[in-house]
Amino acid sequence: MKSPLNFVVKKGGNIYDMHELGIWVSSFHIYSPNLNRNKLTVPGRRGAYLVNTQEDERHVRIVLQIETDSMQEFDALKHTIFDLFYSEEAFSIIRDITPDKEIFVMQEGEFDIENISDSDGEFEITLTMLDPYIYGPEKEAVFPSDVVSLNYKGTAPGDPIFDLEVLKPVTFALIQNQNDEYMMIGKPVNVDDQVPVEREQRIFWSHGDTLVGWTTGSNIDGTVAGTMASNGYKFYPINFGTGSGSWHGPAMKTSLPQVLEHFRVDAIVEFFNSAPSVGRLEIYLLAEDGDVISKIALRDTTPSRAATYGEARVGNAAVNYYMFNDTGATPSTWTNFFGMLRIGRYNDEWFAYIAKIDQTTGEHTARMYRSWRDTEGQFRKNLAQIQVHFGQLSSYTPITAMGIHDIKVFKWNPITQSEIPYIAREGDVITFDHKEKNILINGESHLDLKDFGARFFKLKPGENILTVYPEQSFNVTCRYRERFK
Repeated sequence: MKSPLNFVVKKGGNIYDMHELGIWVSSFHIYSPNLNRNKLTVPGRRGAYLVNTQEDERHVRIVLQIETDSMQEFDALKHTIFDLFYSEEAFSIIRDITPDKEIFVMQEGEFDIENISDSDGEFEITLTMLDPYIYGPEKEAVFPSDVVSLNYKGTAPGDPIFDLEVLKPVTFALIQNQNDEYMMIGKPVNVDDQVPVEREQRIFWSHGDTLVGWTTGSNIDGTVAGTMASNGYKFYPINFGTGSGSWHGPAMKTSLPQVLEHFRVDAIVEFFNSAPSVGRLEIYLLAEDGDVISKIALRDTTPSRAATYGEARVGNAAVNYYMFNDTGATPSTWTNFFGMLRIGRYNDEWFAYIAKIDQTTGEHTARMYRSWRDTEGQFRKNLAQIQVHFGQLSSYTPITAMGIHDIKVFKWNPITQSEIPYIAREGDVITFDHKEKNILINGESHLDLKDFGARFFKLKPGENILTVYPEQSFNVTCRYRERFK
């Protein structure tokens, strides 16, 4: 028989059912919302002024019984319970009587399991809801037009996440509610004296689907050897050839349709490494004479464990400056990497960026950005060619699960005060995440584009009138969870 008050705990990707663990839920009580009033008293005036109200944490009191067949089973289950409710992070509880509702709780303080007999016991635990709301399941609303009415049935305001799929180039994106609260990035164009322009103009795009138009590379930090191929969606190494005690492997290069002074190069790559293999993946930027003007790379040279280094270098092997050459926060930050490598230059300002990409959400994680100004003007050669390389070090077991999926090259065009740059193009996805207070374009954070007066607003209980601008520019989806007091 199962307790009518039974519940499950969701923790660390696992689900623990109290009934299946042999635990009877005798009592389950969620305390009321806890309002903390900040008041001001004034001499000579009765009562006080209300300064503000803060919704404080709430508590959940649960009484449970356990029944086993022996002292050994009792002791084992007791420690299972201790481990279940202990957590560095909040875990969630879903009750059988409300399977569509979820609360997030943490244990504070100690509790004890009192013996009723050698093999039976009872205990009471009080858990803390740092987030004082009860959550419903995630819902999704697809906007049929640029003005919609969304009926939010929660009793506490909710945090929406808006995904705007771009249908045509836009210089701004805005969504607002009936209370004139709005979120916006970019700038609208004043048609009297302004024009939209391409600040970043894509001039090259390889999908990794073919090596037609690419020729064997000639200038890497090591020896060009072996072969690479395309399987229709990425470049990858077939073999690394041979080398005399140094780096060696295949390299291919291609010329760009324009020679660029100001540029940005983005690449989507994979680098799945594990001990005892070592290897590297590199993207070189070459001048018209074939000299290396910069490179960005991933490498692992530790056969005893997996440790991925990100490398962003300005210059060639002889004369250079490194913007970064490390593993990130920890040796495992970029291990088993799928994500973006970026390097570029505008005037004498060099910049580099590396980030993993969550293949489910598309969000960039484990990010690192560095910039450096070439004040002496040492590295001013123009970009004319892109070269890709996969490498093996000496005779160490090579990393074979690596590939280059996508390479884009952008020309940076100077703009005037009367020109407003496009911020997104057809196929891009702009995300206004009002829950995490973040703005993303194709998974990359772009809080720098946020309008000064824009705010992350909430869905109000009842009807929400939401309007999107510019008109007919987006397919919009709103994701949210209704919250209850």
